[in-house]
Amino acid sequence: MYHHFRENVKELRTFLILWGTQSFSSLGSSMTSLALVIWAYEQKGSALTTALLTICSYAPYVIFSIFAGSFIDRRNKKLIMLASDSLAAVCTVLVLILFSTGRLKIWHLYFLNTVNGLMNTLQQPAADVTVSLLTPNKYYQKVSGLRSLSNSFVTVLAPVLSTALLSFAGLRLVILFDLITFFTAFVSLLCFIKIPKIEPDKAQEGESLLESVNGGLSYLKKERGILDLILFLAVINFTASIFNAALPPMMLSRSGGGKMELGMVNTAAGLATLAGSILVTLLPAPKSRVRVILNCLLFSMSTENFILALGRTTPVWCFGSVLGWILIPVMGANMDALLRTKIPVTMQGRVYSARNTLQFFTIPLGYLCGGILIDQVFEPLMAHQAPGSFLLQVFGSGKGSGAALLFFLIGITGALSCLPFRLDRHLWELEETN
Repeated sequence: MYHHFRENVKELRTFLILWGTQSFSSLGSSMTSLALVIWAYEQKGSALTTALLTICSYAPYVIFSIFAGSFIDRRNKKLIMLASDSLAAVCTVLVLILFSTGRLKIWHLYFLNTVNGLMNTLQQPAADVTVSLLTPNKYYQKVSGLRSLSNSFVTVLAPVLSTALLSFAGLRLVILFDLITFFTAFVSLLCFIKIPKIEPDKAQEGESLLESVNGGLSYLKKERGILDLILFLAVINFTASIFNAALPPMMLSRSGGGKMELGMVNTAAGLATLAGSILVTLLPAPKSRVRVILNCLLFSMSTENFILALGRTTPVWCFGSVLGWILIPVMGANMDALLRTKIPVTMQGRVYSARNTLQFFTIPLGYLCGGILIDQVFEPLMAHQAPGSFLLQVFGSGKGSGAALLFFLIGITGALSCLPFRLDRHLWELEETN
């Protein structure tokens, strides 16, 4: 067993270095993002204000991702990742300077998040292709599990460390830690990671930009199972983004809530994903990856939203968070393995870029809807309820009760949206070809 473990580590050595250092950098970035959300909400007290931070990050990412595939497939992945990460670090330095001089405004964050979103347009699909290049096929599920594991650690540690540093040392120290993690990842990628080169697809040679975009879309049109799976995740992402837009305002303004309570709920989600990531790393490949994906998302949508909506205490909210997130790594690892196995590596840049646009375009829409619904619909609705009304009895009173009502409604919507895809024959046909 020990010999088998050593062989695995040897074959995955380069991936493990990249994975560890990039995960460390992701921790710093997540800490800064959460700290800036809290800072923005404290400035304006508006759910839409904080939701716009994510919208500015995702909108350019969604709009331009579809055009990035050809560039990524033809260019040096390492240089793309180094350049993208460097510009993101420059944006973080600008936030630090503006905050330290007392000049930081909400619109500065919107602008810098937009720049970061543009960089992610290239960085994320380049990183996805790099993982495929560094990983033998037999390790795809384990590697997907390891990536979920690191994301889980980030989810656990980021809210704890961010809220602790923010409370005791301020935003400045959170940003400085973020820059240290970036420097570590940058040096490791520059000096210790060698990414294998691949010969570009001959069909790509001489392609125009529009022809390249059409190549990724044509592949998805031909592979209807993968396309329908991506569209299913787009529907889920819409509901999940409304949830994410509503969570900080509810936790920061609800009776019994606050910064530490928000951190505890996020930490519970991280611990749940940690447990799920360990589970999927150890488990053998399932007989039906499609069934696992569908069942995991139905369970997640059918639990957390309702418990957060009806709960009144932090332990109950944490329990709901655990149920909502524990199977997400299992879903993610199986979907990742399914895509990597099905899509040729020479096509992955174009196909992943098209995937990013189709799967994630609902995220900024969800955040926008969530912010508007809370500020303009549900909070005013709950504020005008007569004492003793049914809604006040179920969801409580005061600021944050409107977000709780919204959680309940998206719980119903999210669960129902999972059901039609179980009847999609194109999804089940993926099992016949893998």
